[in-house]
Amino acid sequence: MLLEDYFHFLAPNDIRLKGTRVGIETVLYDFIYRSCSPEHIADTYPTINIEQVYATILYYHCKRQKVENYLNEWFEFGRKMREKQECNLPHDIIRLRQLKAERDAKRAYAS
Repeated sequence: MLLEDYFHFLAPNDIRLKGTRVGIETVLYDFIYRSCSPEHIADTYPTINIEQVYATILYYHCKRQKVENYLNEWFEFGRKMREKQECNLPHDIIRLRQLKAERDAKRAYAS
């Protein structure tokens, strides 16, 4: 079995663990940025198993530059989407933020 057989390459920016909807970015984010153990990651996501987690980590180490570029694009996409959401907030969210700011200001004044 080849290492790539563990993955479904839907697009250059969408690599998933075969048989799941879990992207490699999910596993790698937990492993690299949250310092989670492979066992913890496998326990956290019930649709993947420990073998798939290790295959993802090995794929990262074997194709480091390619996967780091993939992750950077994923981070950038997420940043752009959050920016876009901020520009188009529902009225209810804006109102809740105003209420929270007013409450925080009252608490700061009372202190």
